[in-house]
Amino acid sequence: MKNLTHVAGGKNDFQLVRHLTLAGGQVEIGRALAEEARRLGWAPAPIDPVVGRARRTWFERHWPQHHARMDGAAAALGLDPDQDDLALDALSFVPAGSGCSAMWIPPSAAADGHGRVGRNYDFFPTTTSEIMGGTPGQDELPMASRPYVITTLPDEGLASVVLTMNELDGCMDGINAAGLAVMLLVADFERAEPPQGPATPQVGLASVQLPRFLVDTCENADQAKQALLGAKHYDFGVALHYLVADAYGQAFVWERGRDGSEHIIDLGDAPLCVTNHLLHRHPDPANLPEDGPHSFGTFERLRTLYERGTKSGSMTAGDVRDGMDAVRQPETGDLPFRTLWSTVFDTADRTLSARFYLGDGGRYSDELVFSAAAR
Repeated sequence: MKNLTHVAGGKNDFQLVRHLTLAGGQVEIGRALAEEARRLGWAPAPIDPVVGRARRTWFERHWPQHHARMDGAAAALGLDPDQDDLALDALSFVPAGSGCSAMWIPPSAAADGHGRVGRNYDFFPTTTSEIMGGTPGQDELPMASRPYVITTLPDEGLASVVLTMNELDGCMDGINAAGLAVMLLVADFERAEPPQGPATPQVGLASVQLPRFLVDTCENADQAKQALLGAKHYDFGVALHYLVADAYGQAFVWERGRDGSEHIIDLGDAPLCVTNHLLHRHPDPANLPEDGPHSFGTFERLRTLYERGTKSGSMTAGDVRDGMDAVRQPETGDLPFRTLWSTVFDTADRTLSARFYLGDGGRYSDELVFSAAAR
């Protein structure tokens, strides 16, 4: 089953948001995703057959849901699913990478006992060509102007809701029916560099595949830690880090150091905030450096979130939303970003609530609620 609806914005707004609901076996779901991606201009990329074979083998062993969806993509294109010289995933239609801020409030600090994550997705309101230093093409839309909410209801396994700017088989935000929520953020703004053209798929998880991998395969934070430590992964653009939270009150940030070392930042039963610097290098929210010309306010945003997240022992959903509004990107000044959507995850209810940027002047959509528990 496939159902595509328009849920926010329009052609005269900055964003037009679509909600794609898919149900059935993973092969059927993969076929539907590939058909939608092909409508948006995607085509499989050539790849070294040795790498292509190793990628398919890795997915089959470690992420069978994705492997089956690749078989569905092959069916949509009339290709042999065992073909080694084409990448039948990475269903992308614009480049990846983002700023962002996020705040986890555990159940013990919530007025109703529901763990929640608030997050702002900050990105350039410009075209792909402009990001790459060029001139926009005729009728070229801003790269983040057509996001998708994708609800996946597989016959077997975990249902989920994900939110993506550019990858129909990956995501920026996601939550599953077990209440596991995942979101990505730029990890090290001061050292981030724009991608130099399209990246080549490698063996393991690309940056925006990692959240989808976790919501497909894990039910809680402990499982997610083990899955991340046991997986191969690589940056498909700028380096990212990830906030993961579950329905049992646990949360952590996973990131890699500049030397490639892996780090899990877990504050136990306490609020956890993350923006765009490496937390393992600056672990104390009360002792952060001042922002520099290339840090884009990462330290100040984290200070603001930390102060709000720790000032009260009974945070409401409205308090979480207010905290994210307090660090929303300004529409004036030198920063080249907008907050293109703002989400609140309720890990107890298994919901993702989102408001989408429609244009300057504080124009956002109404709050839309999507459930990963719905069948």
